[in-house]
Amino acid sequence: MFVQETLRPFFDLPEGNQEEFERFLAARINYLVGNDFPSLVNILYRIDVSELKVKQVLKDHPDADAGSLIAALIIERMLAKAQSRDNFRPNSPIPDDEKW
Repeated sequence: MFVQETLRPFFDLPEGNQEEFERFLAARINYLVGNDFPSLVNILYRIDVSELKVKQVLKDHPDADAGSLIAALIIERMLAKAQSRDNFRPNSPIPDDEKW
């Protein structure tokens, strides 16, 4: 759910289950590839998806749907960010007298 909530504003996606979300995301990415590539590059930069990874995946799978491949990279990156946040979240709340 975190991934959908975070990505929905970037790609103007409707709500739906995971399968629908991935399909809409791939379709939206394909649209941006063909019609507004600079916006896609900007979004990938803001989400922190490696340009090298995108190029490598597209090179390794030339016959696959680019939107689906890029969507998978985006989802993978968002899940990694969520995992990282969970790993570095404090175990106990900070007492009020220690907060800034």
